[in-house]
Amino acid sequence: MPQTKELNYKQLKNICSPSDFSFQTTEEISSLDGGVIGQERAVKAFDFGLTVKMQGYNIFMTGPSGTGKTTYAKISTKKIAATEPVPYDWCYVYHFQNPRTPLALRFKAGMGKQFKEDMSELVQIFKTEIQKVFRSEDYEKEKSVILKKFDEKKDIYMKEMSDMAKENGFQLRSSNSGIYFMPIIDGKTINEEEYDKLEEEQQEAIDKASNVVQEKAGTIMRDLRELEKECKKQTDDLDYKVGMFAIGHHVNSVQEKYKEYTRVISYINDVKEDVLENISQFFEEEEEVDESIASLLPLFSKKSSEDITQKYKVNLIVDHSETEGAPVVVHFNPTYYNLVGEVEYDSEFGNLTTDFMKIKAGLFHKANGGYLILQAQDILSNPQSWEAIRRVIKTKEIAMDNLREQMGAIVAPVLKPEPVPADFKIILIGSEYYYDVLSEFDDEFDKFFKIKAEFDYEMKRNDENIVKLAQFIKKFSEKEHTAHFTADAVCAVIEYSSRTAERQDKLSTRFNRLTEVMGEAAAWAKLSGDTLITAKHIKKAIEQKEQRLKMYEEKLGEMLDEKVIMIDTEGSKIGQINGLAVLDMGSYAFGNPCRITATTYMGESGIINIEKEAQLSGQTHDKGIQILTGFLGQTYAQEFPLSLSCRVCFEQNYNGIDGDSASSTELYCILSSLAEVPIRQDLAVTGSINQRGEIQAIGGVTYKIEGFFDLCKKRGLTGTQGVIIPETNIKDLVLKDEVIEAVKQGAFHIYAISTLEEGIALLMDMEAGQKNKNGKYPANSVHGKVMKKLKAYYKGASGEKIEK
Repeated sequence: MPQTKELNYKQLKNICSPSDFSFQTTEEISSLDGGVIGQERAVKAFDFGLTVKMQGYNIFMTGPSGTGKTTYAKISTKKIAATEPVPYDWCYVYHFQNPRTPLALRFKAGMGKQFKEDMSELVQIFKTEIQKVFRSEDYEKEKSVILKKFDEKKDIYMKEMSDMAKENGFQLRSSNSGIYFMPIIDGKTINEEEYDKLEEEQQEAIDKASNVVQEKAGTIMRDLRELEKECKKQTDDLDYKVGMFAIGHHVNSVQEKYKEYTRVISYINDVKEDVLENISQFFEEEEEVDESIASLLPLFSKKSSEDITQKYKVNLIVDHSETEGAPVVVHFNPTYYNLVGEVEYDSEFGNLTTDFMKIKAGLFHKANGGYLILQAQDILSNPQSWEAIRRVIKTKEIAMDNLREQMGAIVAPVLKPEPVPADFKIILIGSEYYYDVLSEFDDEFDKFFKIKAEFDYEMKRNDENIVKLAQFIKKFSEKEHTAHFTADAVCAVIEYSSRTAERQDKLSTRFNRLTEVMGEAAAWAKLSGDTLITAKHIKKAIEQKEQRLKMYEEKLGEMLDEKVIMIDTEGSKIGQINGLAVLDMGSYAFGNPCRITATTYMGESGIINIEKEAQLSGQTHDKGIQILTGFLGQTYAQEFPLSLSCRVCFEQNYNGIDGDSASSTELYCILSSLAEVPIRQDLAVTGSINQRGEIQAIGGVTYKIEGFFDLCKKRGLTGTQGVIIPETNIKDLVLKDEVIEAVKQGAFHIYAISTLEEGIALLMDMEAGQKNKNGKYPANSVHGKVMKKLKAYYKGASGEKIEK
């Protein structure tokens, strides 16, 4: 009979001893100095990505949640950003040549704010100085001279026109609507009614004279209009000269201050020219408007001086006056408009209005010259956000395109702000799933995110990482202002970390789970009035956390106790075995014993998976069934074909099953049914099998063992009960202390096997059997009995006589 390997209690967990440490409490050790633990590959990739400034070298950080991706991204990025130059300030200003396209002006850090203040001050100077000079006596005198000359010449023209009219029998008259001529009869002007009473000959004479008058008057009026144009030109030139005198040197002073900014000088010059062209708006008297009417009808009220100078304002959208180094922007709501910025609208009497002062910066503007850290899930949750990201990477400019305009949702003036050059690195953080989704969705994804930093869910349990984990615990206590942790508490955290990683030689890198336990342990210590956090508090925190989540496990336990779910833990039965499954509830997982049965009979159906027939079986489980067919054919059908019908079932399973971890268990059950040899019901089995009968590793071995142990413990440990696991799973064992103690006392057993034959010997108390020199199995062996049954099936099915 093959020798079976029963595990010693020391093999069931990698025990951490406080004596391994040189400290009594974490107060005696240093805190973890930044960075993350156990992520050397990811850190190397991430740090390299930060140093490469070429297009497309953005970073995607993958890995399970809680492994420190976001924390490391912020710490590492801020560290390198602190050594980099502060980027430009950005302003939007009025575009005098194309008002629908506001101009983007850039400045060195802090100069944008200064420019805004300087322009505001300059506009105030405009108001003061212009009003001063245009209300001065000198200006009034110069303007009066021009107007006087105009009036004199105008009078000459008007007299000439009046004399010409008299010579032709008309009198010149003027009104608000213009000038007109009245015919004169007998020294008196006549109206239209009197004109109609005249003789036809008189009317014809008047009409003829009227044509002459109108023609000569037209000539004089043209000369008069030219005179008015000349007068206006002279007054405009005077206004320009006086205005220039008033503001020119102030404008020059501001231009001198910003002489290194060519576009700024050009813009200031445009402001000056616009002011001089519309200079009257600065000194015209505002009309008195009834306040009640103005409040009801603001559209009809006189514009204030504030409105007049609106277009000379500066919209500072990015201000780095107090920024140190390059910006690092972290955001969790990256909508399209939050990313690219937005032009806002006001509603006035049902009409939407806007201007360049309504332009709001987006995350792209704020992170420009630095780094933008976003969550991939947030990007995929917001329509159009990914399109905004790929466009800014591809075009290297930030354009505020209005989606509402594209969808026809806005009936209003639309501004198209000048795009801003983009120069920043994007860091996306998410699971491997989101990386795959984006990679599948966008063919150019790899061009946009050339650096992938993969965070592992586990790290080696070596001395270096254990020390770092202790320092991490110290850092946690400092950050959260908790009591210090004792050495045995640190050991408890390390053991819990290995349990979370499900490996004796590994530690979990999902530090959020560790900090939850440490935080709750600190709370329990405080409630107990203890000044130090010990292993007792860590274990209580773990127990209480599990207790909060194990309602479903307890409900299943009740059904097992009440035999609603039927599981035997004593005796032996043919074609029935105890399998083990893991139920994962997301934040909590536990082992669940389940009964597996097999029935065999003559036929040609082969192995029928009842779960598959009921559509409760996953692909991996179906594969495991096919492997069993291969094993049976390889082992028993070398001399005759299989004539077998077999049905395998997970009894009382209605929620589905997947995975091949029960394939060896199912095979034991089939062989028991064929050989008619009973299987021990005080043992439970887990393990995958290949076509050669080798037992392979499975997942969740710790939970599976504990699930069967809990059932046996409730019913009373007999001293013979136990679990059979693959030998390759020994390093995955991180069992609870009560299981370890039961094994130590001999009340519970754990066997590790590597072949089917070892399992048969344990489960059926009979040798599996090996072929003799004639290639036959011993008759009193499991294989021999199976072969005998299969031959009988074949004979019954074919009627042929098999030669011995």
